[in-house]
Amino acid sequence: MNLAQFLAGRLAKGIVVLFAIAVLNFFLIRAAPGDPAQVLAGEAGAADEQLLIQLRERFGLDQPLLTQLWVYLKGYLTFDLGFSYRQQQSVLSLILDRLPATLLLTGAAFLVSLGLGVLMGALAARRAGRWQDSVITTLALVFYATPLFWVALMSQIVFSLKLGLVPNVGYESIGANYTGLARALDIASHLVLPALTLGLFFTALYARMMRASMLEVAGADFVKTARAKGLSPGVISRRHVARNAILPVVTLAGLQAGQLVGGAVLTETVFAWPGIGRLMFDALVQRDYSVLLGVFFISSAMVVGFNILTDLVYRLADPRIEAVS
Repeated sequence: MNLAQFLAGRLAKGIVVLFAIAVLNFFLIRAAPGDPAQVLAGEAGAADEQLLIQLRERFGLDQPLLTQLWVYLKGYLTFDLGFSYRQQQSVLSLILDRLPATLLLTGAAFLVSLGLGVLMGALAARRAGRWQDSVITTLALVFYATPLFWVALMSQIVFSLKLGLVPNVGYESIGANYTGLARALDIASHLVLPALTLGLFFTALYARMMRASMLEVAGADFVKTARAKGLSPGVISRRHVARNAILPVVTLAGLQAGQLVGGAVLTETVFAWPGIGRLMFDALVQRDYSVLLGVFFISSAMVVGFNILTDLVYRLADPRIEAVS
């Protein structure tokens, strides 16, 4: 199977998965307690029966469930994610406004956690049984066990409020009107704490897996053969051990990349980061079904995309995958 067939197969499976997720999300949201028409009418201060009927008619909530499902699926086929009755704006434009911030946050957290975790795990494996190994494994255990919200609050207190190294909340400095490189640096300074907080837990996972995987591969026959050929420990570690040991880490990273989007809800709330995590939280409180469904669908599409990318990287990193396919 060549690369094009491989990608076509993965994309076809991804479309089927997204369709199933879209249908499941629709019924789960409709099963949740609360009437969005009552929420809107209550906020308007006039929750009479006539207004409720008008609101349900306006947003299609008075239609049979299957009719609502058909309208919802038909809209998704044309990239129409619906209309937010709460914010009086299309869901797609709302998500597109917030998506860059979330992608920046989750992408930075993903790269930091994967890079730092692989380096820590590789160093711990090469220094197995020594003090460096003990320090790294202890740090990984602390990162893994520490609650995300506690890390977020403590990092704000220590690095922002006490030391003044980086801003504590927001996406960029309000009113500064930076442009070009100055704006990029300003956003990067605001990104430091949220990205490190979000990536800390996954750093611990990747470090522990990389260490265990390298120690396992180090005992394989082909590594013993490389030692018998007289290759230096550094070359054996880089070319033979690390390259094979990183494959399960890549698989785990691809599967968990989507969880970063879920974890971003809390991080974006604590750091006032204007991403789709906060948008989803606000929509949940306001019973804004269209926005919730749109965010769920885009988040699911991101997860599917990450998994396809992981499969591609895995195939390129390990030629045996092509042979099996």
